[in-house]
Amino acid sequence: MSEVENSNTVDLQSQLLPLELIEKCIGSRIWIAMKNDKEFVGTLLGFDAYVNIFLKDVTEYEYTPEGLKTVKLDNILLNGNHVCLLVPGGEGPKVKA
Repeated sequence: MSEVENSNTVDLQSQLLPLELIEKCIGSRIWIAMKNDKEFVGTLLGFDAYVNIFLKDVTEYEYTPEGLKTVKLDNILLNGNHVCLLVPGGEGPKVKA
């Protein structure tokens, strides 16, 4: 096997598929941006193949004409069809004091 072929094999073996990366985040904080004007930060408890996501200790951020509105929630189940972005370890939008 040539050095180039060997290098490509190592690269493919060290890469994670998207669902594998999400699985590694179970039990950790995650920031989720939705297709609408909402974002969520919480502890990832689980997800399925459709990326429906279950979070606990959640803060919901909603962008309204009046400004950024925050709501604390115990648990939430998010529809994977509306998930736009996942940020492992993310803390959510910066709130101006």
